[in-house]
Amino acid sequence: MADESYDVKQPESVAAVLKVFALLQALSENNETGISDLSVRLAMPKATVYRFLQTMMTVGYVRQEKDSERYGLTMKMFELGTKALQFPDLVDLAKHHMQMMADITGETVHLGTLIDSEIIYIHKVDSRHNLGMYSRVGRRAPLHCTAIGKVLMAWEDPERRDRILKGADFKRFREKTIVDAAAFVTELQQVKAQGFGEDREEFDDHIRCLGVPIFDRLSRPIAGFSISFPTFRYDDSKKDEIVAMLQGAAKDISAQLGCSNFPLDK
Repeated sequence: MADESYDVKQPESVAAVLKVFALLQALSENNETGISDLSVRLAMPKATVYRFLQTMMTVGYVRQEKDSERYGLTMKMFELGTKALQFPDLVDLAKHHMQMMADITGETVHLGTLIDSEIIYIHKVDSRHNLGMYSRVGRRAPLHCTAIGKVLMAWEDPERRDRILKGADFKRFREKTIVDAAAFVTELQQVKAQGFGEDREEFDDHIRCLGVPIFDRLSRPIAGFSISFPTFRYDDSKKDEIVAMLQGAAKDISAQLGCSNFPLDK
């Protein structure tokens, strides 16, 4: 279905900008798409779609597969997106710690931050095993049933947290998902008291996660780490050891971001 926002009578330059962003959005949702599909989906003439795609190729944001004549986004779009991060150095600061934790545990390590009323994964290191949590950089995930979401909310200013949670959808993903806002706030109190967050098969079946927050110079939570385990590889007796490893990495990165009073030390 076409987005009516660019069907409304607009100055030509504004209409062109809206069409460009509509094409970018469509390509982000379904990479390697043909002109005919884009024309139907966006209710644009094929000639218009072709003209805009060719221009976007010229500036390097769109590529064309020679064999199939389909179009997709280039890594230049990813590079542009990373520059929009509030803390552009965060991935660089975190990636060594994440690789080390993945090497030690053999499991998938995520780095996520807040976007709207969800989290978004901005970096990951995959498990060395075939079976692990499905995810990708750029994927959004809910606040209420992920370890990263819980730690971001647990250390958030209460007034801002409440405002964020008003926009959250407490959807049930699995049997153990917390779907009541009051119960979630109680969970956050426990998360803050223990110094880490847990996903106990609340988002994906047979996946458990442990997570901790990363803080900025004002001791505000700006991101979170998590390690994801298939339940058959999760050993609860090693929880304290894994949490300590996560907290050590978070403390080091927080210090590099200017945090001199690491909240998890309290």
